Amino acid sequence: MNAPIVPPIQYGVTPMPTMAALSGLDFIQAMLAGKFPAPPIMRTLGFTLGKADKGTVEFQSTPSFDHYNPIGSVHGGYAATLLDSAMGCAVHTVLPAGQGYTTLEFKVNFVRGMTVDTGPIRTIGTVLNAGRRTAIAEGKILDAQDRLIAHATTTCLVFELPVKGAAAK
Repeated sequence: MNAPIVPPIQYGVTPMPTMAALSGLDFIQAMLAGKFPAPPIMRTLGFTLGKADKGTVEFQSTPSFDHYNPIGSVHGGYAATLLDSAMGCAVHTVLPAGQGYTTLEFKVNFVRGMTVDTGPIRTIGTVLNAGRRTAIAEGKILDAQDRLIAHATTTCLVFELPVKGAAAK
């Protein structure tokens, strides 16, 4: 039996008016379906979007030698970027059309280190609360045995997306 042909992932930035016209969940699910490009950071760090539902997203990745710091383990910035991305995308999934977000702050707790021997990991972002102006989410990185590698929390600012040509209020 022949394996299905999977098209290569396209990377880029979706135009703001296109993104703003969709709810956050519709946008993230369209990206997951390949209708919109994946952000370039996904190519840079080698992670993919695996699941997206209202209030939660999951990324898959495998730490590599390219992610190492000078002491021979995966740099903490790799985990921090994965967590910030997953928590932010989870927040995005609860926003209506025309709204966006940005990270105000986040805190990471590193539980165990990562190396190339860690193997595949999952990064899960989950919204804890979403209000009119702020949203709070948590994230966790789990190894293939569901052991916790890192945990984080974030506060995001929620705002109206600036769309060119939009009527002034």
